[in-house]
Amino acid sequence: MSEIIKITKSAEEYLAKLIQDKNELDLSIRIFISDPGTPKAETCLAYCKPEEAMPDDLIINLESININIEKRSVPFLKDCVVNFDNDTFGGQLTIKAPNARIPNISPNSPVEDRINYVIYNEINPMLQSHGGEVSLVEFKDKIAILQFGGGCQGCGMVDVTLKDGIEKTLTEQIPEVTGVKDLTDHSIDDNAYYK
Repeated sequence: MSEIIKITKSAEEYLAKLIQDKNELDLSIRIFISDPGTPKAETCLAYCKPEEAMPDDLIINLESININIEKRSVPFLKDCVVNFDNDTFGGQLTIKAPNARIPNISPNSPVEDRINYVIYNEINPMLQSHGGEVSLVEFKDKIAILQFGGGCQGCGMVDVTLKDGIEKTLTEQIPEVTGVKDLTDHSIDDNAYYK
């Protein structure tokens, strides 16, 4: 596991102190990437109680703490470094995950990752010409639930874009997707491309 993520001794000591200050038994640290493989990707650290651990988590047992790594995030955490630098203000924990935003998609990747890959690499570049964008909110019951922004919010052509463009592209490329749903409040049309 050390070839995927490096946790420096100073970071381990800092995280161990945080856990000790919480005064809870069996607490560990969970590391994961939200929106992996997209421009919105964020590397996250959180406390993890035993009942919050997932059965497929990868576990790193360090000297003073245990680290739970979300399985879905593993490809995006390759070459990740967690470090703590002391400074005059007490110090700063830094997480450098150079692969968090790089698409790492295969046919076996989770459906959400494959949807995001198509959105960010095929759909959004077309919408950007109108100052718009779309993002995945959730994938539920074979439906991709989406949120529009920029020039697409309040646009008079959004239904055409949704059905003839986005839904057609996603259902053709990702067999698990049978439809799309728009959660956007289109009554706000200040920046709409077509009114």
